[in-house]
Amino acid sequence: MIIQTLKGYDDFLLDLKSRIRTAQTRAALAVNRELILLYWQIGRDILTRQKDEGWGAKVIERLANDLRKEFPDMKGFSRANLMYMRSFAESWEDEQFVQQLVGQIPWGHNIALITKLKNSTEREWYIHKTIEHGWSRDILVMQIETRLFHRQGKAITNFAATLPPPQSDLAQQTLKDPYIFDFLGLGDEAQEREVERELVKHITSFLLELGAGFSYIGRQVPLEVEGDDFFLDLLFYHLKLRCYVVIELKAGAFKPEYAGKLNFYLSAVDATMRHESDNPSIGLILCKDKKGLIAEYALKDISKPVGISEYQLVAAIPENLKGSLPTIEELEAEFSDDVEDDGV
Repeated sequence: MIIQTLKGYDDFLLDLKSRIRTAQTRAALAVNRELILLYWQIGRDILTRQKDEGWGAKVIERLANDLRKEFPDMKGFSRANLMYMRSFAESWEDEQFVQQLVGQIPWGHNIALITKLKNSTEREWYIHKTIEHGWSRDILVMQIETRLFHRQGKAITNFAATLPPPQSDLAQQTLKDPYIFDFLGLGDEAQEREVERELVKHITSFLLELGAGFSYIGRQVPLEVEGDDFFLDLLFYHLKLRCYVVIELKAGAFKPEYAGKLNFYLSAVDATMRHESDNPSIGLILCKDKKGLIAEYALKDISKPVGISEYQLVAAIPENLKGSLPTIEELEAEFSDDVEDDGV
């Protein structure tokens, strides 16, 4: 069978495919939005009945059984899920807000938000980030557990003085403090090259922790200036910022001379690698520890945009769990008891 070539057909087909995919996405979002709104309304009505009619907690189990009998093919009417609906309605009081924003993310994401966060401002922030980046539920949970809300945009920088306002604001929000590298499996005593090597080996997790927009270029990237060789620890290109990002790793505490060295590297990168359409390159110093005032003074007269953040090789234990963890003495006593019980 000979297929006749039609003028403009390929472009027409491409456009149709795009429109169909867009319609499918809109349909899926509409279905999800209606489901989320239904769950919110059920939760609201349960709350209202319990308040106005004096219904007790056991009514939820009875309601779950009756709903599953009536709708055996529908999932979502378990006692646990009805309890989540009740909590969901308690968390968001505005129906229009639920329909317009909260309804854009799946129910599993919403359960994660209401069970792991108490603050509505944080919840709303994570909703926006989920929509913006298309996070799965697992990624959302990871971002919550690593306290992204409290780390995003917290690096010490001189961006306000070295970049124009739109670029400086976006660059500031791109950086975090601290960065969590617990996926490396390294101890706190790890040296710079070891951390650097493991970050590249775990590049997918590293890029996830850096955030959206980072594109990896290389490690120990050579830079020649008047016959002298220099090496950049890690080099990235940021797609949203449209600029190179040079990252320098330091195994110890921040020292003021690190800023001057990175300033030189950025000047060299801008002179030898930057395209005329690129924005000025940005530098990030990642160190094990920093003192705020020393870091601020070090950046005060630096001409290139530089940020300073700490990194952690072992995730910090959340404050609310510290008191529930056993001490070394308690562990030793427990093991001692086990040995005695076994008759060893």
